[in-house]
Amino acid sequence: MSQTLPIQAVTRILEQLCAAERPVRILRSLAWPASVRQDFFAAGEQRLPVVDYPDFDPAETLQAVSDARRGIRRKLGSAATPINQWLLRLCSAIEQGALMLSQIGQPGFLEHSSELYGQPSGRLPDGKTTVLALARSFDHTLSKLANLELENLGTSYDAQALAAEMRIAVDKMFGAQAPQVQVVEELSANALAGARSIRIRSAALFSDKDVAQLIHHEAYIHVATSLNGRAQQALPILARSHPGTTRTQEGLAVFAEFITGSMELDRLRRLTDRVIAIQMAIDGADFLQVYQYFLERTGGEKKQSFENTRRVFRGGVLSGGAPFTKDIVYLEGLLRVHNFLRSCVSLGRADLLHLLFCGKLDIEDIAALAELAVAGYCQAPKFLPPWAADRRFLLSYLAYSSFLNTVDLSRLRLHYAELTESAPVCLMG
Repeated sequence: MSQTLPIQAVTRILEQLCAAERPVRILRSLAWPASVRQDFFAAGEQRLPVVDYPDFDPAETLQAVSDARRGIRRKLGSAATPINQWLLRLCSAIEQGALMLSQIGQPGFLEHSSELYGQPSGRLPDGKTTVLALARSFDHTLSKLANLELENLGTSYDAQALAAEMRIAVDKMFGAQAPQVQVVEELSANALAGARSIRIRSAALFSDKDVAQLIHHEAYIHVATSLNGRAQQALPILARSHPGTTRTQEGLAVFAEFITGSMELDRLRRLTDRVIAIQMAIDGADFLQVYQYFLERTGGEKKQSFENTRRVFRGGVLSGGAPFTKDIVYLEGLLRVHNFLRSCVSLGRADLLHLLFCGKLDIEDIAALAELAVAGYCQAPKFLPPWAADRRFLLSYLAYSSFLNTVDLSRLRLHYAELTESAPVCLMG
């Protein structure tokens, strides 16, 4: 490969794309100040919020992406090789991010958001499955479980207690490279992670499951892939959290919650509700209508309902029709990552699994990164979550999970429906 594809050319193009991507700070650009929430409640929750966003001129980014595309053709040729396709996907993702920011608050925002993150009704690579169908299936099942009495250890951790647990976890895994753990007043989520810091919202409260979930999600995936990406000197884009990586990054993080037993019903309900709410907004529901939906789902928790609704409408049209679709990627990415992992095992390609942790990447990049790894340009990940570092359980689970896909669940459901119909409700313990 080094004779026909000089690594210096690839690295130079990636450096151009890093520079092009640098001003495209999506979540920062879409953030709402605390005053928007205060004004909303002061108005009795009866008026649409008023949000002012910074202007974004995409011209510089678009020109840089155009230059990178020319560089790909000139230096690497026009053949549809895995590496060329990877570089062109990077160009498209960065371009769409810039265009989306240029359309903040306008109907055109949805087009670019959908290109980056998809829509709830969009089909996965199998041509049939949609994340909206998964969300509705979860919603149906969770509704049936609503009255089930589960062990509840309650909300037992405040932000400072979570921070203490998080510091122990990151120090053990990352050593001298461990990020700072900070408790902050304002944050768009309960916790956010980067290579240098993990921030936790000071007013948030956490259960025991929340603590485990955030460690596995934020630290062992997001921080690990950031640090592994920073070590890829020939492939600097792997250190960047550009929007083209979001589906796989969040899907991998949610898969980590499942595989480690950190997922629980309330968390699954929140992810499900986000998808359904985004579809409501696409269908024309405005901020107030979606806020009412979340009020019903949260049992009347006003502040949480506002935050949930804000996630749907940030950057979009508050009167409906053009939401921010990013929050579908938690379930959609989970489907993609889980199916990729299962397919790798059933195809006998478990060698590819660790590539997912080499940096910030998309599953569709795997073929290109495998070529680069074989040539010595993509380095093995230094930091792996425990469930991926010891693959004995993971491969056993994926082998079993692959077989389950061949089972006719409709016939089984009928059989067990007959079996359970005559069984009384049995609450034990």
